[in-house]
Amino acid sequence: MARTMIDSTPKKDGFKMPAEFDTHEKCWMLWPERPDNWRLGAMPAQKVFAEVASAISKFEPVTVGCSSDQFDNARAMLPEEVRVVEMAHDDAWIRDCGPAFIRNDQGEIRGVHFGFNAWGGLYDGLYFPWDKDQKVSQKIMEIESCIRYDARHFILEGGSFSVDGEGTVITTEECLLSPGRNPKMSKEEIEENLKEYLGAEKVIWLPRGIDPEETNGHVDDVCCFARPGEAVIAWTDDEMHPYYDIYKEARAVLENTADAKGRKLKIHTVPCLRPQKLTKEEAEGVTRGNAIQRMEGDEYAPSYMNYLTVNGGIICPQFGLDSDIEAVKALQKIYPDREVVGVYTHEIILGGGNIHCITQQQPKGK
Repeated sequence: MARTMIDSTPKKDGFKMPAEFDTHEKCWMLWPERPDNWRLGAMPAQKVFAEVASAISKFEPVTVGCSSDQFDNARAMLPEEVRVVEMAHDDAWIRDCGPAFIRNDQGEIRGVHFGFNAWGGLYDGLYFPWDKDQKVSQKIMEIESCIRYDARHFILEGGSFSVDGEGTVITTEECLLSPGRNPKMSKEEIEENLKEYLGAEKVIWLPRGIDPEETNGHVDDVCCFARPGEAVIAWTDDEMHPYYDIYKEARAVLENTADAKGRKLKIHTVPCLRPQKLTKEEAEGVTRGNAIQRMEGDEYAPSYMNYLTVNGGIICPQFGLDSDIEAVKALQKIYPDREVVGVYTHEIILGGGNIHCITQQQPKGK
């Protein structure tokens, strides 16, 4: 198949993005290395990335892109069954800078190349420049010989939305309407772009996320689809919890909004965590550079929602807390036909995200 950029949209051509719980061909990751985001030269983070890749590879193939300088190191640290390819990038958040893969009813796979500006560009982005990240989508689609759609006019990160594969998209107003994304577009224009490039019929807008400083409120820390007609959301009954109002607002929207098929959503819950703070040692391990400066006492937002659905499994963040076991049990109840595997990911959350943020699934074609 020719590696071609075509002047159309997925929706016009009968393509849509499959849900994450659909069958995958493989999973993509990028290798962390920048010392101004990952402490101690990214060595602790690399160890955890390798553990995440290893966990995923038990369920489906994994490809990790890394810089030429890191190739030997990545190859040595990653399991033999994980493929390593050279791929220059600015940082390792492939969920947000990688492509969105789409599929038609005949099983053909194509890709969408959205715009990326490091979560806000010059307005409130997290690092500069981001030109290498902007090319990651094209590089992956070239490797996969995918026809691709050019949506670089539309800034959209993969962590900012969740699809059910049947026409429904969930996102947050806080993120997609933020001034650093698409300031010249109205909410209606943004919604139209979501529908055209994800092949959707309906957009469900949640008010806020829990990490306004990092991603302006990505939805993948709040909720996702477990299967058609069913959503998962983090939850607490503690009205004094700092995120209580955010999740209460989100749940109210989900409970009172039908999906694209007219179904009332069934809501599942996982435990909600409190924000944590960077220690002096953690902050001092990060060098000063072009990324957002991390300081002692800065808050970060751990979330069990930032899990990845893989073929036959769930890869779930663990934080060394008593609630880790409760989260695994909750996810196992939601996904009785999948094996829930926990990975201790403290080093990833220190860099600003978690398992879902560092992975991107490629759906299986026919």
